[in-house]
This record gives sequence, structure tokens and C-alpha cells, in this order.
Amino acid sequence: MEENLTHTIEQYILELLEGEEENFVSLRRKELAERFECVPSQINYVLRSRFSPEHGYLIESRRGEHGYIRILRITCENPEEKQRHIEDLIGNSISLHGAHKLLLRLKDRGLITDREQLLIEISLNHDVEYFDIPQEMFNRMNAERLKRMLKGIMLI
Repeated sequence: MEENLTHTIEQYILELLEGEEENFVSLRRKELAERFECVPSQINYVLRSRFSPEHGYLIESRRGEHGYIRILRITCENPEEKQRHIEDLIGNSISLHGAHKLLLRLKDRGLITDREQLLIEISLNHDVEYFDIPQEMFNRMNAERLKRMLKGIMLI
């Protein structure tokens, strides 16, 4: 898929969201595909790559004749919402690469600062061999550490 088309579809959806009083917009995949003269799978690609929870969005989808796609912006206006969002994003296990990507997204969304990102990345364990534990256990430990640090930041 051309990056230009992906960007154009993303911008169109963002403009629709900006024009709504609510934090969501409902669309039809087929109508979007017709509008941009592309196949519905290209719309799916844009939704997966540009409107994921890491980017601050949730997608609800209903298939069938009267199906729709609802794109919800995660607002995180109160600390409880932020903490729930962090819990959902990290889950029970996260690799160092996954943690780095998540921290970049959170920084881009203004949920953490550059300094907080750097301090968190430094504090995550990087030497799995030193601890002589399985990689999955290592990833679970880092997930818990990451959640505690981000939840602490969100309370401030």
C-alpha cells in the first residue's frame, strides 16, 4: 500500500474525529474503500497501524450488512483511566523492544516526558543472561516494573 494513501486515509479519519463532539466516529469500511478507491483490506491496514491502542485509539467493529467501524479516542482524562490504559497496553509480558516502542508512543501522546522515558528505559533490566532466568520470566518482570513506574508517573 502506498504510504501516501495510508496518510490520506489517516488524515481523513482524524479530521472526522476532530469534528465530533464525542470522542468517537462511526464509519463503514466499504464506504471508506470506495471513497479512496482502494480495497477494504487497505482500510484495515490503516486502522491497525494508525489507530491502535498504542496510538490512543480503540476500534469497535461490527460486520455484516449494517456493520460499522467505530474509532474511539482514549482520552485518559483522569488518573484511573490512564492507569487502566497502561495496564491494557502492557499486559503481562513485554520485551525490551516492545517497552521502547510503547514509551515512544506515550511520549508522543504527551503522557510522559523525554526525561521520564529515558529514566524508565534505563531502569528496565537489559541483561537477561546475568540473571540466568528464562526470557519469558524476564519479560514478565519488566512488564510489572514498567506498569509500576508508569502508574506512579500518572498519579503525579
